[in-house]
This record gives sequence, structure tokens and C-alpha cells, in this order.
Amino acid sequence: MQKHAHASGSPLRGASGSCDDRSVNDSHSHSHSHHHGPAAPVSTHLRKVIAAVLIPFATAVVAGLILLWPAGADSRHEETGVGFDRQMEQARVTKVEEVDCKDVNAEREDNDASSRGRCQVATVEVTTGPHTGRQFQEVVTPDATRRLDTGQGVVVAFAPQAPEELQYSVVDVDRKFPMILLAIFFALVVVAVGRLRGVLALVGLVITFAVLTLFILPAILQGSNPLLVAVVGGSAIMLVTLYLCHGLTARTSVAVLGTLISLVLIGLLGSLFIAWAKLSGNTDDQTALVHSLYPDIEIRGLLLAGVLIGSLGVLDDVTVTQTSAVWELRQADPTASWRKLYLSAMRIGRDHIASVVNTLVLAYAGAALPLLLLFSIAQASSGTVATSELVAEEIVRTLVGSIGLVASVPVTTGLAALVVSAGLVDKGEGQGGGQGDGEGPGERQPAKGGRGKRRRAKG
Repeated sequence: MQKHAHASGSPLRGASGSCDDRSVNDSHSHSHSHHHGPAAPVSTHLRKVIAAVLIPFATAVVAGLILLWPAGADSRHEETGVGFDRQMEQARVTKVEEVDCKDVNAEREDNDASSRGRCQVATVEVTTGPHTGRQFQEVVTPDATRRLDTGQGVVVAFAPQAPEELQYSVVDVDRKFPMILLAIFFALVVVAVGRLRGVLALVGLVITFAVLTLFILPAILQGSNPLLVAVVGGSAIMLVTLYLCHGLTARTSVAVLGTLISLVLIGLLGSLFIAWAKLSGNTDDQTALVHSLYPDIEIRGLLLAGVLIGSLGVLDDVTVTQTSAVWELRQADPTASWRKLYLSAMRIGRDHIASVVNTLVLAYAGAALPLLLLFSIAQASSGTVATSELVAEEIVRTLVGSIGLVASVPVTTGLAALVVSAGLVDKGEGQGGGQGDGEGPGERQPAKGGRGKRRRAKG
């Protein structure tokens, strides 16, 4: 009997695979032992170290959710009739007529040409609320950006203090159907491409919205510190979505640690520069309305909370990508040192940094585009624009978030390289084919070079 042992690294363990021993009997007896895949990355001891860090953190997050959870009392108040703080109802346009603007007293005093054309007089019927069936007329001038059509669904605001014929007015159009259709199409695309991972991602998205609407927003409205609420709520979102989408593995735990460290850095830098630049956070009509309705809300803390929550989603992407890169590099070269793994993964990370920072800047610039246009119309200097509170708030938000994202790359890469280098399973421990940290549930790595070795075995 001849024995040939072909080893392609140490045995894979856990969900990624196990030792695979094969025997081939022809006219001669050949016993072949194949150890496929990389070294099992994480030992039991290192798992305990990671758990010793993350379990207290997760416990603190759960305790924070319990302590800060908003009470069940109804927080509704009497609407002021200003901005979004109005009673809204659904309605439908039943008839649209075109008349001369003079006939409906809609001609402007400046006698501008745009006001001397034909105006729309729309008859609108309220379809929800206590006044269902009531009809009123809405005048749309030629210079209005929104036109109305017969049969169109609209949103109307109710002003109880106004005369009966003026209590309702059209404030928006009903766009539920296209929005729901787009959401369904998005879900189908995610599931079609991502399959099980796509389904888990959608579940994570639902959980994210649930935490936002059931915990973060009500807790802030009830007077809890916005920064503390954002930290607890954001951490809960991070823990649930990362482990749900990527599995309860050491790889995911490293991504969680990298995200956590980066969030701490963003929080510290945000607190420092928001205070140093004397940013109040009260720079738009919506924030001013919130402050007038709930004076106890700390607006500056609300600004910092927005920075943290806005950075969290991109942080998750960066840390998971870098951790996966290190694991894959280790799989490709099981003998690679910590330094080699770190430098190789950082080359990937630098490309990621360039794209992510550009994404953040463009996202914030797109959101502030009307504001930038106003400054351009006013022909203000770049220095004046950049140091005005409206723009400075966006600059601080962008730069602080970008610093945290950039820092997350070396931090997460270093942690991941350290884990896979220092946490290798001993040879004696690996031979038993015990459970280690694999890819994730239900994923198995193919036997590396298996076909060629079988052909050699048969020969």
C-alpha cells in the first residue's frame, strides 16, 4: 500500500467545510488525504476574547434601550397649523376649469405677464377624516409649479380656525402608488440578486426603520438626550443588522468592533467641532418648528445624532468589506503574515476610501444644492459661503463623517489581520475537524484544486 497525502493548507472547519479523506482502490490501493481550504481562522481562545468585549457592549445597548424606551403615553399635541404640524387628509380632484385670473381675483398687483394668463379652478372633494364628502375650490395660478388634473389624488391641510370655505387647501399630491411600486421593485431586485442574503438585508432594513420610528424618534420627542438615544439606537441597529446579514461569526464581530471604534471617533470629533464652530443646529424651518413645539429638545445634540446615524450605514459597508478582504486574502495565502495581510487589504481599502469619501461629499452637496444655488445667485464669496452656519453645518457633518470612515479602514483592517494571524488553530486542534469560524451559515468553500488531485490519484 502506498500513501499519498496532499494538503492544501490546514483543514477548513465550521460552515466552510471539514476534513475530506478519500480512498481510491484500483489494482493498487491508494489512500489520499485532502485538507482543503485555508487555516481555520479563529481559535476558541480568541473567540472568548472577542466575546469578552462584545457581550458587555451588547448588554449595555440592551440596558440603554430599556432605560430610554419612550413611555406609552400619547405624545400627540394640538396642531399649530404651521409647516408639517397640520392635520392632513386625503382628497380627490373632481373637476378642473380654466378661467381668466381676473375672474378669480388671482391677478397679481405687479401686473406681471405670468399672472395675466389662465388660472385653474379645481373642485376638490375630501375623502378621509370627519368632513368626508366636503367639496371646496382650489385656484392654481399660471406661475405655480404644480398643476392639477381631474381624478388626481391630493393631500389637503385642515385649518379649523379659518372660515368654513377656507378650512381646506391642497398642499401636496398623493404619490403613494408609485412609491409603493418602487419599493416592491426594489425588494424584488434585492431578493433576485442577493437571494437569502437579500431577504436578510430586507429584514434588516425593516428592523432599522422599526428602531428609528419606535425608539429613536419617540425617545427624542420625550426629552431624552438626542446623542445618547442615537448612540444606543444606532448600536442596536448595527448589532442586529450586521449579525443578521453576515452571520454570527468572528468575521462579523471584527466588523462590529471596527464600526464601534469609528463611531466613537465620529462622536468625539463631532462634539468637539460642533461646539468649537458654535453651530446651533437650528438652521432650517423644520428644525425651528421642532424646537418651537418641543423646546426641551437639545438641538445641537440632534445635529450630532444626525451625523452619527448618517455615517452608520456607510461605516457598516466599509468595515464588512475590509474584514472580508482580510479573510479572503488569508484563504488565498494561509502562510501570510500579519504585515502582509494588512498591507494587501489596505491596498483594497484605499480604493474604497476614495469612492466612499466622494460619495459622502456628493450626497451632502446634492441635498444642499438649492442652498448653494441661493448663495451663487447672491454672488457671495467662497469664504462667506463656507463659513455661514447653513453651509458650515454640512461641511462639519461631511468632514467628521469622512474622517470616521477613513479611519475605519486601517482600524478594521488591522483588527482583522490581527485576529486571523494570532487566532490560528493549532495543528493538533485542527486535525479533529472541530467547529471554527467559517464563512457563514450554509456556505461551503469548494475543494481547492480537487479535480487535479483526483486525476493524479487515479493515475
